Amino acid sequence: MAGRSRLVLASSSPRRLALLDQIGIAPDSVLSPDIDETPRREELPRPYAIRMAAAKLAAAAPRAGDDALVLAADTVVALGRRILPKTETEPEARRCLALLSGRRHSVLTALALRAPDGSISSRVVESVVALSRLTDRQIDRLIEAGDWRGKAGGYAIQGHMAGFVRFLSGSHSNVVGLPLFETAQLLRGRGWLD
Repeated sequence: MAGRSRLVLASSSPRRLALLDQIGIAPDSVLSPDIDETPRREELPRPYAIRMAAAKLAAAAPRAGDDALVLAADTVVALGRRILPKTETEPEARRCLALLSGRRHSVLTALALRAPDGSISSRVVESVVALSRLTDRQIDRLIEAGDWRGKAGGYAIQGHMAGFVRFLSGSHSNVVGLPLFETAQLLRGRGWLD
């Protein structure tokens, strides 16, 4: 589309870039927002995801310029009211996998899109995932595979965990890290995408 605004992705996630590429979207630039992602005491998963997406947008928007559409997202893995961490260590990943073993959990992604006029559109997308019961040996293999590094809940659905997903209701791309239908709808709503 001629004359459309620049699109800036406020995310350092290679998965989000790959997902956008899957539907033919290449951001004009990528900004990595540096924010504190620590959940507040008693904070629930949905408000946390919304707060994180808004914080990422607020951190990136001034650097993006007033003429840009800025897209921010935050994905949270939740077991009931509990927010599971983005795992950085093996013990943390093991704890998450043990908690998720044989249970249903939610994956929520909050999206926030700032238009050049300063207005913000947002969405929250929720998917439900059920994993089979994992044996200690299966958890060991998942840890060895390394898919857990930096992933919310300690797994990547598009990685080795795919063989243990018993049930998924909702958006698969949401579980990977960016709900593509809703993202495209936000961009269409701003006239950026056909």
